[in-house]
Amino acid sequence: MKIFENFLKSFMFFLRQSKKKSSSHSLFYLTEDRAIAHLEKCPGYEAEEMFDPASVDEAPASTPFLGLRIADRRFRVTFFLLSLFFLFLGIRVSYLQIIQGDTYRKMAEGNRIRSEYLPSARGIIQDRFGRMLVENVPAFTLVMRIGDLPTDHSQREILFDKVADLAGLQRTDLDLLLQEYAAVSPEENIIVCKDLFYDQAMHFMISEQQTPGFFVRVLTKRHYPSDTPSLSHVLGYVGKISADEFFERQDKGYHRTDEIGKTGVESSMETLLRGQYGKKRMEVNAFGQETAVLSEEIPLEGKPVTLSIDLEFQSMIEQRFRTSLETLGLRQGSIVVVDPRNGEILALVSLPSFDSNLFAGGIQTDVYQALEADVSDPLFPRAIAGTFPSGSTFKPFVAAAALAEGIITPSTSFVSVGGISIGPWVFPDWKAGGHGVTDIRKALADSVNTFFYIIGGGYNTFIGLGVERIVAYARVFGFGSKTGIDLPSEAEGFLPSKEWKEKGKGERWYVGDTYHLAIGQGDLLVTPLQLAVASATVANGGTRWTPHVVHAIDENLVEPEGIILSDQLQQALKIVQEGMRQAVTRGSAKSLSTLPFAVAGKTGTAQVAGGKQTHAWFVGFGPYEDPQIVVTVLVENGGEGSSVAVPIAKDIFFWWYNHRFSSSPVP
Repeated sequence: MKIFENFLKSFMFFLRQSKKKSSSHSLFYLTEDRAIAHLEKCPGYEAEEMFDPASVDEAPASTPFLGLRIADRRFRVTFFLLSLFFLFLGIRVSYLQIIQGDTYRKMAEGNRIRSEYLPSARGIIQDRFGRMLVENVPAFTLVMRIGDLPTDHSQREILFDKVADLAGLQRTDLDLLLQEYAAVSPEENIIVCKDLFYDQAMHFMISEQQTPGFFVRVLTKRHYPSDTPSLSHVLGYVGKISADEFFERQDKGYHRTDEIGKTGVESSMETLLRGQYGKKRMEVNAFGQETAVLSEEIPLEGKPVTLSIDLEFQSMIEQRFRTSLETLGLRQGSIVVVDPRNGEILALVSLPSFDSNLFAGGIQTDVYQALEADVSDPLFPRAIAGTFPSGSTFKPFVAAAALAEGIITPSTSFVSVGGISIGPWVFPDWKAGGHGVTDIRKALADSVNTFFYIIGGGYNTFIGLGVERIVAYARVFGFGSKTGIDLPSEAEGFLPSKEWKEKGKGERWYVGDTYHLAIGQGDLLVTPLQLAVASATVANGGTRWTPHVVHAIDENLVEPEGIILSDQLQQALKIVQEGMRQAVTRGSAKSLSTLPFAVAGKTGTAQVAGGKQTHAWFVGFGPYEDPQIVVTVLVENGGEGSSVAVPIAKDIFFWWYNHRFSSSPVP
């Protein structure tokens, strides 16, 4: 405004001076007579002094004079037009400075002062003894800030080509990234590449002015230091948040550019592990480079999580299991080890597995496609999500139901002659010629099918449990629904029923279906985890604990949760325990009798649809008098449970006894 006022004053002074000159010399004639006549009218001047005729050329006759009067009108018009111009200019300047001053001041400040969210480090994950399972390591990270990218399309194309070349990326990756995050806040840093090599990072940092919109930040990435790949299904991995995941979580402080836990504990404990963002306000130069920090709010690190998993135990089991599978020419199987005193998972092995580190910096497309295409499905957490026919490992729960319902007593016996017949259909025992007189303990020890056919579906005048009661008691032990483990992707398994068969298959339910269900065959499907939890309930005498892999959060112990079964079932389970003990002392799991401590167990050989090799199962617990460990082994398409699964379980029991056995109470 000062400039405008000074200019206006100067212009007015010029006009006044021009007017004075116009009034003192209003007319100027070049012909001699008229010039002299005019000048004579000027007081105080002599004509001769003012005008020398010799100095003037004689004017042509047709031109009496060469000068015109300088009219005042011209000055008035000029003044008016200039006044309008400066009036408009003054109004515009006033509008910009006064009315829009705050807006433009903020815009200018926005170009100079910038806010940046500071991501927090995720919480670490340890095993029950404090061994590191998941940690954070620094990583050179290339980030993109959309607001700093060139607006000119051709310049942006050149820039993207250069950045892709320097970072070793596909050119189309940047286009897809820009398209995916087009609507994010200008304060967001979009991660382009989270694991730059040192020389790549230095190149970007040195030439930041030549790559506007791209910066290198030292952030953290997840690192899984254990050389035990089977932990990948327990720990999981992190990845970029999807649009749907962001929509569900945006009101909880999540950003569109976040990474979140996708599977395993990384997913189930996401809200505790993620921490809380910080924020930094800083001055930047014309290239977007930080020049000064104005304020900084430090991010809060995620809470540390301690698992019930025993890393050394898990590693031993994986190595032993992998060796056994390779010997058999197989790749797929599961092992679950649980503490029956509180439901803690000590080991959870699913094979094949993968390396969670592949996902830490963003997995390469071809690597992920190879994992997906693998027919053995290494990404599948089969111990908790795989469903299989249980075979004879289901018999202890049918036995408990029959005892609790009073259908049989501990002394009830039937004669096994190799099977039973219903009309033209024969339901065989596994042993030709049968097992002779059999009570409940012997039926469990020798896995006598005939005994369970009868108590399950009835025979002649004997009334069995029937499908409804078998299913009802199976649910009491946790079959047919999720166990509630603190891991994602758990399967429910499947318990067949009359209604399901009629609606699903369009067929009626036959007594033969009940026979198959009573020995763990037919349409029954269980997960290895469900079988482990149910077996732990047998081992501890009637408390069904909710299984869990999280032992403590930020040093606060997780309280176990459980359901106490009825008194009738608790009494029944004592008889079932005796039968499972006899399976080791003289029955199908007799090879375990050489262990240095007493164990009990049950083998299973489950038939598989399509004529494939049977699944080999074993469930067992020990020490028998004070159970501290329950072991469940499944070798998919492995054959006989007694010859394939039992030896693996034996090595697990033996290692545990030598390295972990304790007569102390629940830890």
